[in-house]
Amino acid sequence: MRLGGPVFTQTHSPKSWAESVLAGGYRAAYCPVGLEADSATVQAYAAAARKADIVIAEVGAWSNPLSCDPATSAAAMDQCKAALSLADRIGARCCVNIAGSRGTKWDGPDTADLTDETFDMIVSGIRNIIDTVKPTQSFYTLETMPWMYPDSPDAYLRLIKAIDRKAFAVHLDPVNLVCSPQRYFTNGHLIEECFDKLGTHIRSCHAKDILLHDNLTVHLDEVRPGQGKLDYTAFLRCLDRLDADTPLMLEHLPNEEEYRLAAAHIRSVAGAEGVEL
Repeated sequence: MRLGGPVFTQTHSPKSWAESVLAGGYRAAYCPVGLEADSATVQAYAAAARKADIVIAEVGAWSNPLSCDPATSAAAMDQCKAALSLADRIGARCCVNIAGSRGTKWDGPDTADLTDETFDMIVSGIRNIIDTVKPTQSFYTLETMPWMYPDSPDAYLRLIKAIDRKAFAVHLDPVNLVCSPQRYFTNGHLIEECFDKLGTHIRSCHAKDILLHDNLTVHLDEVRPGQGKLDYTAFLRCLDRLDADTPLMLEHLPNEEEYRLAAAHIRSVAGAEGVEL
């Protein structure tokens, strides 16, 4: 696997970007250009990544294709198509989004989000995205989530079967699946189940941690890797069974020092398990 994270140094060229990624001790990176980048810029960064042996993990398509507002939904679909196209052109392992929500918050819970009707809307939308772009080397993926599809490995398998497109794959964030004390206390088994059922489809993973507090009713908080109870031993062991280029991407931390500490924790667990990052 390849550990990756954001670059904090201001870069002005593909070469300086690649140098900053490597200076952070990373071998994987988030996409360094936006959806508006021209072809020459995209190709320059793709070449710099190849030369430096950096895997571009993912292009974010963060938007809400399920919005009840037609204009918002249409714009989101266009954004998803543009992001998948960029991922394919720059050689990223995947384009990633969440399924979206039919409620007022694009990434929040709504009573309609885990219904069969919404499932069918997701299937139709992703088929549209993939069939329009026709990617040849990258994949469209959904990040696992606690309150929208895919909310379990079985839900992801159901989506894979229903969408029935080779260019649809898996983005795994195990922390997002830990939505109850039951899953929290057995998250190592949950991680193993994800890899057993989805392993051949996984294109990229997020690295976070989660902590259960003791105040009622249930409070689960995302925290820096090493400050929670995610079973990183199980996570890294499972990742080590996959393609050696599979990225594990740090995210959601406030500053460079927090990323350094998070990376140090993951490297410590990897070293104890004899896993190469």
